[in-house]
Amino acid sequence: MKTKFYIFICSALLLVTSCSLDNFDEPDAMFSGNIVYNGEAIPVARNQVRFQLWQPGYALTAPIDVAIAQDGSYSSRLFTGDYKLSFVPGQGPFRTPSDTLYFELSGERAMDIEVTPYHMIRNPQFSYAAGTVNASCSVEQIITGADARVVERVTLVINRTLFVDVNSGDEGSLAQVDAADLSDLDNLNMSVEIPTDPKKPDQNYIFARIGVKMVGIEDMIYTQVQKLEF
Repeated sequence: MKTKFYIFICSALLLVTSCSLDNFDEPDAMFSGNIVYNGEAIPVARNQVRFQLWQPGYALTAPIDVAIAQDGSYSSRLFTGDYKLSFVPGQGPFRTPSDTLYFELSGERAMDIEVTPYHMIRNPQFSYAAGTVNASCSVEQIITGADARVVERVTLVINRTLFVDVNSGDEGSLAQVDAADLSDLDNLNMSVEIPTDPKKPDQNYIFARIGVKMVGIEDMIYTQVQKLEF
């Protein structure tokens, strides 16, 4: 009888504990926006560049990581409150704000975060002909002087899916090629053949974009993804 009573008490305690855990409030605010330069979104590799949010005064000191999507946007559902925002040191193809950003979050808040890229890709053009994707662009240097970075390579990347970058495995680069000549950054041209794969279904489109890698900077800056139909 005592054993049955003990089991009953334990079961009741577990039920109360479970209900208490289930009664925690869910995040009630949405924080979203873009990483921008002069109002223009900065495309990057998907989920490779992040910034961190902190809630001053809370006992938990671990930051909240927010990943930047490949089109330069971000979004995160959070609790109402005061936050400070800082970038992870060394991440991103850009210089970040020198000061920590503080903001109050309640309901829905859209906020673009201004950064300064080392370079920007200008006038990207894409075309398809006879199984080959062709692309051209120019690269504009934004940061000069002691903080400037030299362009290491310019890469045309293609993929069958919407997720396109040079280093994300099966979801990323189906094929890629580097520009052979970087002596004239105002006139860059690249071409890559679309590989055939009998295991993949035929499709009449491909996704492409151009990325620029700077010396000493891990993350590349990209163009927006372009869909080419054929």
